[in-house]
Amino acid sequence: METETRWTADQVLGLAPDAASQKAGGKLATPAPWSGTGAAGTAVWGLCKGSGRTPYQTVVDTRGPAYRCTCPSRKFPCKHALALLLLWAEGAKGPIPAAGPAGGEPEWVAEWVAARRQKDERARQAEPGGESSRRSGPADTEAARRRAEQRAVRVEGGASELEQRLVDLLRGGLAGADRDGMRPFDETAARMVDAQAPGLAARVRELGSTAASGGDWPARMLEEAALLHLLAKGFLGREALPEPLVDTVRTRVGFTVDAAEVLAGPRVRGRWLVAARYDTADDRLTTRRVWLREEGSGQCALVLSFGAAGRAPELALPVGVVLDGEVAFHRAAVPLRVELGPHRVEAAVSDVPVGTGVGAALDAYGDALAHDPWLDAWPVLLSGVVPVPGRERWQLADAESPDAVPVVGPAPWRLAALSGGGPLTVFAELTPVGARPLTAWASPIPTPLAA
Repeated sequence: METETRWTADQVLGLAPDAASQKAGGKLATPAPWSGTGAAGTAVWGLCKGSGRTPYQTVVDTRGPAYRCTCPSRKFPCKHALALLLLWAEGAKGPIPAAGPAGGEPEWVAEWVAARRQKDERARQAEPGGESSRRSGPADTEAARRRAEQRAVRVEGGASELEQRLVDLLRGGLAGADRDGMRPFDETAARMVDAQAPGLAARVRELGSTAASGGDWPARMLEEAALLHLLAKGFLGREALPEPLVDTVRTRVGFTVDAAEVLAGPRVRGRWLVAARYDTADDRLTTRRVWLREEGSGQCALVLSFGAAGRAPELALPVGVVLDGEVAFHRAAVPLRVELGPHRVEAAVSDVPVGTGVGAALDAYGDALAHDPWLDAWPVLLSGVVPVPGRERWQLADAESPDAVPVVGPAPWRLAALSGGGPLTVFAELTPVGARPLTAWASPIPTPLAA
């Protein structure tokens, strides 16, 4: 990444793990506490005066991005890294001028950057087919095969037990399914965990939570029970399914594929716009979803990153920047999830991306559901849509046609304010109940909408 190709302040603040870090980083983004700042190649660095005698050494590799700071903060990135990037974002004539090509950085910066390059090289060699992966012998492969067979047998037992429990649920009638609360569903989910089928366990818990969601919950519970039955049956009868659908069923049940194995397969090279990013959290994990969209083909890809409960995941890509590089898709009936291969981060595109109308987006969503009925979110880029209030919910309506889709998620007032009554470009996830807007363009600068 060229040092003159800099991010905007909004993109930098989008990296912050929380609002407090945004505020603290903004306060430090003045030249006064900083010295020895510079930028070369993909590195940006500086010394920030703290409470002690020794200033904090802060360096950012914008290619990741990745961060290092000698401060004691456990947040990632810390306020010093955010402040440094905010200063750098002011432009080539700002407080952090370009120091020329890589090689003009201080020794402590060069050592850290070199260590990161070595780590990337070791990871490349560890991929299947790489030098280090060839050292494993046939004994390791045979042991892994036996473990996989044993787990498949346990999951089959769990799927069979789940089928019987679903039959009992329907025979007892859904109208009384909320009588005992989550207890029976938690018990069934625990049995699925014992059977090493965490995907089935998660869907069982979702099935139980439907009863507490109000409204016409029996109808929604019937829908969820049908999808859960289909998934269990799909795993039990997987030998008769086409291979891409088998991969989808295994993933939904809870089988995972090592990232190195995915990266060893085919890769797709392109210029990938970071179209949206948002986090979800539970008691165990924080999950970050980053949606990419290839500029030429319009193909979308989902990058998942995970962090411990209460901590932001390590992957932090600002909405609007472009990744020039490779991705590898996980095998599936509807390929969406990817692993990032070699890439570099570039500045945001200067034009509003071009998408489709609502009607074409809904057609694509329907086709995807025909191949993966458990698909809970389908990425779309809608061009020329206007947020309008409806009888029950707001809608995103085509400016030039009668097509429209309901809006789900947070109150759409921000969309309405951005629109001002005119058409917008919106990146959204289509769900069974409507479109969840994640990013909007009223100008070439994107506005993230997701929390």
